[in-house]
Amino acid sequence: MALRFAAAASASVSRISRPQNPSFFSLQHRNNGTLKFHSPPFHHPLPTPSKRRNVRAISEVAVEPEISKKEQNESPKDWKIKMLYDGDCPLCMREVNMLRERNKSYGTIKFVDIGSDEYSPEENQGLDYETVMGRIHAILSDGTVATDVEAFRRLYEHVGLGWVYAITKYEPIAKIADSLYGVWAKYRLQITGRPPIEEILEARKNKG
Repeated sequence: MALRFAAAASASVSRISRPQNPSFFSLQHRNNGTLKFHSPPFHHPLPTPSKRRNVRAISEVAVEPEISKKEQNESPKDWKIKMLYDGDCPLCMREVNMLRERNKSYGTIKFVDIGSDEYSPEENQGLDYETVMGRIHAILSDGTVATDVEAFRRLYEHVGLGWVYAITKYEPIAKIADSLYGVWAKYRLQITGRPPIEEILEARKNKG
């Protein structure tokens, strides 16, 4: 009986000393009857050069390319109104950028920079550069041309801001608003520190 018990115990210890997973602690039987715990060393390999390159690529920050004037002039197929604007006017561009941001949700306005080399009067109801520089112009999809405060009102209506200029539909507010805008349009080049319109036209002519 004692011999059978000893043999069974030895077999049990032998099974324990041969673990299937080498990452766990193993129990080994020594001849002197003592039990000893043993665990293999853990290894943490360094990333290979290819892995380091992948990590570096992921960590790099992507820089969005600058939007060209040609891309800015592109419009959705179902545009409802064109805004002809002076891209060299810093104050004007504040309003243009605000409308462009709003237009992302509506897609109803086509923005046309009259200072761009691609500007064509033939594509914009025959409105040449000098005429459009004099005051704001907007062109509806049916060919109707709107100017002055009416142009702003129609543009704002197409991006959900019609309430801003709603009061200018009625007299005498409409006439007063147009008069105030006319003063701004007349002196805007001086106010924004730009040369007179004659010099701008001459420079544009020389540019070809």
